[in-house]
Amino acid sequence: MSKHPSNAQNTKRRLLKWAGFIFVGLLIYFGNKTLQTHLGHQALQQIEFDVLDLNVALAKAEAHEKLVLADMSAIWCPTCRKLDKTIFANQDVNKMIEEHFVFARVEYESEQGKAFMQKYRVAGFPVLLVLDGEGKKLTRLPLTFESDEFIGNLEAILAMR
Repeated sequence: MSKHPSNAQNTKRRLLKWAGFIFVGLLIYFGNKTLQTHLGHQALQQIEFDVLDLNVALAKAEAHEKLVLADMSAIWCPTCRKLDKTIFANQDVNKMIEEHFVFARVEYESEQGKAFMQKYRVAGFPVLLVLDGEGKKLTRLPLTFESDEFIGNLEAILAMR
């Protein structure tokens, strides 16, 4: 009997080794996504204004003659979470949005998110669009984490109205 493993045994060991690597990689990926999703939900809880579905926001905006501020985000996205914490949780931003806009959150991985990306020809996230009550895109806001700059961008849009 030979003391050297056969080719079949070597192949089996290599497959088990690769399966282990793949399993650990998937565990890390899904564990991180779960953690990031949890942190995203926590960040959303800091937002004080109404966060609506896009269709509801469009109807409300049309009825109240306001604009829609549509935020396409992914709940697990760290940049989106930073936007939630630094911009949308800011009291001055809250006041500006409540007075002049209807806020819609479009989840990237949803059917609505896919339709949103296609209709408005956007990719990635976060993406902030200003829409009229009929859903016509008026502008795309530049991404900023400075509340004064963000408010200035919103004021500029309102001044053009």
